[in-house]
Order: sequence, then C-alpha cells, then structure tokens
Amino acid sequence: MKSALLRLKESRDSMSATERAVSDYLLDHQGEAMQLSIHQLAERTFASPSTVIRMCQRIGFAGYKEFRQAVTCEVAVRRVSRGQERREITGADSLDDIVDKVTCKNIMSLEDSRNFIDTDTLRHCVDLVREAKTVLLFGLGGSQYAARDLSLKLFRLNKPCVVNDDWHAQFLQAKSASREDLAIVVSSSGETAEVVECMKALREQGAPIISITRCGGSQVADLSDYRLYTADDSTVEDGPMSCRISQLNTIDILFTACANSGYEHRLDRTHELGTA
Repeated sequence: MKSALLRLKESRDSMSATERAVSDYLLDHQGEAMQLSIHQLAERTFASPSTVIRMCQRIGFAGYKEFRQAVTCEVAVRRVSRGQERREITGADSLDDIVDKVTCKNIMSLEDSRNFIDTDTLRHCVDLVREAKTVLLFGLGGSQYAARDLSLKLFRLNKPCVVNDDWHAQFLQAKSASREDLAIVVSSSGETAEVVECMKALREQGAPIISITRCGGSQVADLSDYRLYTADDSTVEDGPMSCRISQLNTIDILFTACANSGYEHRLDRTHELGTA
C-alpha cells in the first residue's frame, strides 16, 4: 500500500489552502505531530477539526485516527531501521565503518523506494510498456546509466527501445515521438532543464510518459502521466550512491513486472546474456 506520507505529498497541490497548511505541518513535524489530538493539530495549523478530517479522507483514510495510526507506524519503522549507522561517513572511519554505513544507506534507500511504489500505478506502467510500439528512454548524468540499464532489460523482452547519450539526440527523439510510443524518463532531481524540454516536446507529440524520479513536487513529475518514485534527499542523506540504487531497484521492479505478465518465453532465450 502506498505510504501515507507519500499520499500527502502527492495530493498537496489539489488541497485547499487550509488543508495544505495541515499537510505541510504534518510533513515537517512527522513524529511530533502524531502525538497531537485532532483538536490540538487543528489549533497548531489554524484549521478546524473538520478540515483535518477532510484532508485525511482526500488521501484515502476514513478519518484522522486511521491516518495517525498509519503515519505512526511508518515513522517508527523508519526510525528503528536507520539507527546509529545513519551517521555520516567521516575521515576517521575504519574500512569496517565504511562498509556498514554505505550498506545501511543503500538499504534505507531501497526501503524508502518500496514504500513509494503504488501497485495501481505500476500496473498501468506495465500495460503501457506492453502496448508501446517503441519505448523511448531519457536521462542525463547518472540517471542516463539507469536509463541504459533499462534499455538492456527491455531488449531481453524483445521490446524495441531507443536510448541516446547526447541531449540533442534525445530532443530530436522526443520531437519525433508518436502516440504509439512510450517515453520513460529517469531523473533523480526532477528538475534537469534539458530533460524537462524533452518532456514538453513529448507532450506536444501526444506520447505517454512514465517518470522515474524523486518523491515530491518537480517539473518532471508534473509533466508525467505516471510516476514511479525513488528515494530523494529528504529521505536519504547521501544522494548520488543511494539514489542510483533506488533508481535501479525501481527499474528492476518494472522489468520483472513486465516479464511476469507474459514475456517469460522471451527471457529464456536471453538468460545467458542477461546474467553476463
């Protein structure tokens, strides 16, 4: 089930001003806010209890009590799992310390990404991949390596796909897209200007867009039809390494879901290459 906190982030723009104030307070004071009664929360956010209830119902909960239980559980699990190993790496760390801290950060990234996956959205993404004439991949910097990894996986499914390293080629690729194609955009920040330009061109051509990007508001998320979220800087403290792990995990989930929906016979023929 999708994280309650993720639902808050996703629904923020559709909320009224007073609901948004409550949402922002909850996101900024997750642990503390869950100790408040509905009346105390309403008082802190200059809202009414009915506004709090409407906000909870807007994101799929029966009321504040059910929402508070869900968030309390999320916060507790996250706090326990992070522990002392979430301390930053320092020059005084031994090799054993580095092994433990880097591994823990990557595990946290994977756990956050798992909480961000919405199975209904994933199901729609699988359908789009299956139906697409060609899958067009977009990404720059470190995200480009994740996009290329996805291209190799799609080739194993015998799904035609295009990936270019050069931004100008990606832009031409976007301008030449059609409604029968599918664009998958990988962006850790969600704000890379060149990627955003490609997405605007894709929308002009009517091509459906799936983004693999950080949780929260961004231009890439706003321009997408479907979003597969990865851990971002608000949940993982050392960006590049953990972000890459999160992206690759999300790509593995998408690939496996596609393979499990009718492509198994094609995987058999590419098993040796896929494990090389």
